[in-house]
Amino acid sequence: MVFQSEYAAVPPVELPIHEAVLGRASAEFGDTPALIDGVEGRSLSYAQLDSFHRKVAAGLADAGVGKGDVIALHSPNTILWPIAFYGATRAGATVTTVHPLYTPEEFAQQLRDAGASWIITVSLLLPVARAAAELAGGIREIIVCDQAEGHRSLLGMVGAELPDPDVEIDPVEDLAVLPYSSGTTGVPKGVMLTHCSVATNLAQLHPTMPMGPGDRILAVLPFFHAYGLTALLNAPLSHGATVVVLPKFELEGFLTAIEKHRITGLYVVPPIALALAKHPVVDRFDVSSVRYVISAAAPLDGELAAACSARLGGIPVGQGYGMTELSPATHVTPVDGPPIPNGSVGKLLAGTEMRIVSLDDPAVDLGPGEEGEVVFRGPQVMKGYLGRPEATTAMIDEDGWLHTGDVGRVDEDGWLFIVDRVKELIKYKGFQVAPAELEAVLIADPRIADAAVIGVYDADGNEFPKAYVVRAPGADLTAEDVKTYVAEHVAPHKKVRAVEFLEAVPRAATGKILRRELRQRNQESGA
Repeated sequence: MVFQSEYAAVPPVELPIHEAVLGRASAEFGDTPALIDGVEGRSLSYAQLDSFHRKVAAGLADAGVGKGDVIALHSPNTILWPIAFYGATRAGATVTTVHPLYTPEEFAQQLRDAGASWIITVSLLLPVARAAAELAGGIREIIVCDQAEGHRSLLGMVGAELPDPDVEIDPVEDLAVLPYSSGTTGVPKGVMLTHCSVATNLAQLHPTMPMGPGDRILAVLPFFHAYGLTALLNAPLSHGATVVVLPKFELEGFLTAIEKHRITGLYVVPPIALALAKHPVVDRFDVSSVRYVISAAAPLDGELAAACSARLGGIPVGQGYGMTELSPATHVTPVDGPPIPNGSVGKLLAGTEMRIVSLDDPAVDLGPGEEGEVVFRGPQVMKGYLGRPEATTAMIDEDGWLHTGDVGRVDEDGWLFIVDRVKELIKYKGFQVAPAELEAVLIADPRIADAAVIGVYDADGNEFPKAYVVRAPGADLTAEDVKTYVAEHVAPHKKVRAVEFLEAVPRAATGKILRRELRQRNQESGA
């Protein structure tokens, strides 16, 4: 059967993303604070945000950026990040968002794959950006958000008087953002999200996630991630809420910001929910302004959600569900809705269709209470993977259904529960880690003859990468050697955190790694 949303369908929002988000900024929200630097206290009003992103668009156009160009936005969370993002899209560019902790090699790979011609970064990250640009080739200019000698800056653009760019954007066809995702398996791929798919997803979210003037949202999750971009920028800024920006998560700084700025809504990942539930320092801060918590990007245990709720005075602690390829959301627990069933990831968003299909035969639909793969169809489905038609076809079938690789069930009231994953992707603290990517790094080491990576769990239910390694003949290699080697070649969230040596990696006759056998081995060992 096809499950339908209980919410009224929303028409496609055929607007450029900067218009969908900031179209009412000056006229309706004017002097309302749009962005506040949670560390330094600086703020930008909606009128300033609107004006500044237009000036950045003009500055980028003057620098040579035009429609169809790809700009790599490489920065931690700052109040200038959204000015760069919306300025770039207004100039007609597609923004590929980059993890600020990527190594030059990882960054260069994304630049090459995305076909980026420009980089916007911050002065602190210039050495990495320059090294990546040199490795990738084809980069016309590196621009900084702040200031650095020899580089054009967004601050300079904001102070200049240049003509507005004359760019005609087709929201249905033109790409607004090109984040990278591993999908259900494999190495990161560029996810083609149009202006329309991202803007429509905002409209789909609003009935269950209402925001407006007076709401204060704490932005500690990274803006480069589809979850952060949607929940912490696009959604609140499109409705006049105030976003308090933090560059990274540090518990006491996070709690200080909640208390000082009277935060009303928290969007988190499970490790933050765990800290809120269990860390003793939470009791030292006044968090009474918080009305709700939503956790997403990785599964949140129902008991942990209940413990977090109890610690915060009984406020609802819900979940959201989706993936980058879905712009990114399909489900969220309604902020002002009925009690949330233990472990549910929410209700189906407006205008979205869902099926639960048999794991043995995807042509067979299952009903309420039955477990199978969760598949979706709706206006938020990606356009496809950049330059990878076969990968696109493998994920989206000929009828437009996107196959998530997640196993779930729906109860009689329409609540979705994610119970398992058939895909190989590892979710470390909400960040995607592709086993194939780490395996490629491992086998590049001449001391390693073969390797496999799986996700395993710690005592708190957090998933992390574990490597199974076969030493090359005569190699003197320790677990710490393996961890150090990988750490030198990947971003911190991708590091291997456990190593076990094998005589041989279990493989099928086709050569495919038998990860299920490795998971069983890990479970039996109690490691």
